[in-house]
Order: sequence, then structure tokens, then C-alpha cells
Amino acid sequence: MTQLLLLNGPNLSQLGRRDPGQYGSATLDDIVAAVTSRAADAGAQVDHLQSEHEGELVARVHAALDDGTEAVIINPGALTHYSIALRDALELLPDPVPVIEVHLSNIHARETFRHTSVTAGVADGVIAGLGALGYETAVDVCLSLLAKR
Repeated sequence: MTQLLLLNGPNLSQLGRRDPGQYGSATLDDIVAAVTSRAADAGAQVDHLQSEHEGELVARVHAALDDGTEAVIINPGALTHYSIALRDALELLPDPVPVIEVHLSNIHARETFRHTSVTAGVADGVIAGLGALGYETAVDVCLSLLAKR
């Protein structure tokens, strides 16, 4: 069974409360359930971690090197814009492991400091501005990329 890793960074635990106009009304639990269901329909499993701590996310990416993870879907939250440590960890993943970066809002239509993603350079693709649907789309993209490899 295909193993997908879903990672969510700081403040994403507050979805549903945090600026619903920008991030939507879905909670993180809603998103994880939708991702898990979408993956299960395609015969895949999802392991999820949300953390407010950069080091915990970095350590989970390191664990993915040896635990059978076949694809990573990540919303780094604010770490997107400055975490070289998370970028370097993602870069360690071997070439056949797709990495898809997801953002609920369109980071390019927001404040200037949000326009730059230091993690996008090591991702196979970035999905931004589709709200919670972006996560489900990321599942489809990961499975499609895996099928081609």
C-alpha cells in the first residue's frame, strides 16, 4: 500500500478559527479526514503530523528517509518563508519521493513577505489558493507522479 506523509506546520492547528476569510472554515481535522479518505479510495495510507515546532517537522522528514514514505504533502505554514532547516530536510528525500507543497491561500496575492517560499525549490510542485481542496488535489498529484515513476 502506498504510504503518504502529510505534514502541517505552525498555526495550522488553528484552522477553522484563524481568519476564515483567508483560510476557510475547514478545521485541520476536516482536512486530514478528506486527505485520508481520498488516499484510501486510491489504495494509499496517510500518516499525519502537525507541529508548531520546526525541529519536530525536520525530524519527521528525516524519519521518512527510512520508514517507507513514498510521497510527502506539506504545508509548512510560516516556515515556508524562512526555514532553511526544513528545506534541507526535504532535499534529503530521494528522487523518486514526490514532495508537493500546499497553501490554503494564494501566497502570491498576499503580503510581500509571503511571496517567497524557501521550501518550494525542493518540491515537485506547489498548490496555492485552492483552500482545503488543494490538499486533496495534492493526493491526486502525488499518486499520479508515483505511477509515472
